Amino acid sequence: MDVELYVYDLSKGLARQMSGQLLGIQIAAVYHTALVFGGIEYFFGAGVQTSYPGRTHHGKPMEVIPMGATQLPLEVILEYLESLKAIYTMESYDLFLHNCNNFTNDFAMFLVGKGIPDHITSLPQTVLNTPFGQMLKPQLDNAMRGITQAPVPPNSVPRAATQPQSIPNGLSSRPQTGMSISQKKEEVPGVVYKPTRLKQLDELLASAQNSCAVIFFTSATCPPCKIVYPAYDELAAEASNKAVLIKVDLTDAYEIGARYQVRATPTFMTFIKGEKESEWSGANEAQLRGNVRLLIQMAHPPHPHTLLRLPTLQRLHKSPVTYTKIPPIEKLIAKMGTAGSDTAVGALKGFVTTRQQSGAVDAPLPDLPAVSAFISKSFQTLQPESLFPIVDLFRLALVDPRVSGYYAEDASETVFRILNTVNRLDTSCPYQLRIVTLHMACNLFTSQLFPIKLFMEPSYSTPLFQLVTSSLLDNEHPPVRVAASSLAFNMAASNHQQRIQGKADFLPESSQVELVASLLEAMGRERESKDGMRGLLVAVGLLKYMTDKGGEVDDLCEAVGAKDIIAEAKGAFPDLRELAKEVEQVM
Repeated sequence: MDVELYVYDLSKGLARQMSGQLLGIQIAAVYHTALVFGGIEYFFGAGVQTSYPGRTHHGKPMEVIPMGATQLPLEVILEYLESLKAIYTMESYDLFLHNCNNFTNDFAMFLVGKGIPDHITSLPQTVLNTPFGQMLKPQLDNAMRGITQAPVPPNSVPRAATQPQSIPNGLSSRPQTGMSISQKKEEVPGVVYKPTRLKQLDELLASAQNSCAVIFFTSATCPPCKIVYPAYDELAAEASNKAVLIKVDLTDAYEIGARYQVRATPTFMTFIKGEKESEWSGANEAQLRGNVRLLIQMAHPPHPHTLLRLPTLQRLHKSPVTYTKIPPIEKLIAKMGTAGSDTAVGALKGFVTTRQQSGAVDAPLPDLPAVSAFISKSFQTLQPESLFPIVDLFRLALVDPRVSGYYAEDASETVFRILNTVNRLDTSCPYQLRIVTLHMACNLFTSQLFPIKLFMEPSYSTPLFQLVTSSLLDNEHPPVRVAASSLAFNMAASNHQQRIQGKADFLPESSQVELVASLLEAMGRERESKDGMRGLLVAVGLLKYMTDKGGEVDDLCEAVGAKDIIAEAKGAFPDLRELAKEVEQVM
């Protein structure tokens, strides 16, 4: 997908004419930029906004610059965009310090691995360096705010940004072009499918062969039908990916009407595991809700674990364990030796320091490709004992989801290089390098993109599993075991989120077995750190919660005597007794 930079002049030519007189320097334009790809223009003003290309209130761009192509899937791009929205809010806009060009630069870095031209990003500081620029800053910011934060004309807003579009063939009211019906059902909660041909209906029923489906027969001339439309839509959202809810308008669906011979509308038919289950007629909302909910319960009996009282294991753990403590930066850089003078180190230092003092809003991203190149060179040329301050500084930058999101999709595989080096060194790895690498790995989970990358690509998952399993069994360094238990928790919590929301696990069953085995072995050895034991207990509990009875994880826990191991932990750490009881119940 090609990415283009649209460059606008907010002054409409006045900057070129008047800047010499007002500021004492000549500037070409007051730049506003946007990125365009996939037929949509993305920019920052009143928050992150979208438009059809070239149809914003800024008019036509003065220049269009090709930025290159991105191979990233659209869903990954939009996930990263969500992390930018938390930083680029309407309230945070500042013409000089936090503007559209900062947003475009950050977004371009992620998409194509490079920022926008320097003469654009450096212009605000160039203006502020003049005496009149500093003096006029408040007035200029206020004067331009109405322009920079104006709404996009309604007819220029892409439909995908404001309302759902239609799926091909009229099956649903959700935007899922190019996906199969089964994919749509799995990924889009709350869909009511609207087939008009028999083949479409058969495909939908086939996609529910292992679950259940409901057909709502209606017609354009049926006023009672409209009474239950809202309830049916709510049930579709409630059912999510557990049932296929279908609405057939017999006014248009002649083939379907001929097959099912429906004599009155509204009529409802339910199917479970491919077989017809029941049929009834009438616009009775209570009956509709009750029957559909009972159908879903029959098709998807609740897991026994969901009937227990497990406050820790039954809630979503959305906040990963992160390591954010900032050491004295100057001392950290001094430990790098001559490598500390690299411009990438200075950029990282500035980013981390500004973010700490002023927040993410005032901390534009450093040149991340340059950071990657610096780390790559350092790991090729420096001795292992000299690498830990570099990883530690990198760890601090990863606290920002913009940075962790970038490195989740980093083509240079910077993270993989670090993990692979530590694993290769194995027992000879310096303690400081191993522990900061564990902290770094924990901070990667600040981006929602990382769990997807981690569990879907062996180049990431294999070295990460090797790091966490070997570190859990470190007998000499309790802090390493604590950090490893934190990383194991982050991995387990990401997988648990999927499971508790009714989605497919991130972790393959074989990987879960490997991780649970390491956690239980570490639990049998841990007698020093309460924090370490807490992390081990929660991680193993989250991985075991709602697993299949008789599955590989279940068999492992039975074979190694998991209940006995947890009972010993309960005795060794009385303060963790209640947590240990929860974990015992799911074993």
